[in-house]
Amino acid sequence: MSYIAARVKAHELRGKNKQGLVNQLKELKGELSALRVAKVTGGAPNKLSKIKVVRKSIARVLTVYRQTERNALKAKILEDASKKKGRALLPLDMRPKKTRAIRRRLSKEQVNKKTTKEAKKIAAFPMRKFALKA
Repeated sequence: MSYIAARVKAHELRGKNKQGLVNQLKELKGELSALRVAKVTGGAPNKLSKIKVVRKSIARVLTVYRQTERNALKAKILEDASKKKGRALLPLDMRPKKTRAIRRRLSKEQVNKKTTKEAKKIAAFPMRKFALKA
């Protein structure tokens, strides 16, 4: 079993393809299980300190894997929508989260919309323009 030990960097992972990430994940999980066995059998302290590093590396690989999958899926959804000449509604988990208040508020178009009565009033009584300067 080869020990990776060194921290995995996210920017290095982004260059890998799907299969490369899966292989890296298998290696890291194998290493983690070996380190856990060493912990139970009373292994060296330096091995025990590697457990945290390996766990974080596994998390990084999974994060990058999920991000690449989501980006590919999002691109596919938007591409299909452009072919149909319509706007794609992304699944809820792919939409920007922001805050609940921001998601619920009116759009710019809705805010600026006027009722017919209001529009008539504005047309009948426009803002006054004065020739005086202060």
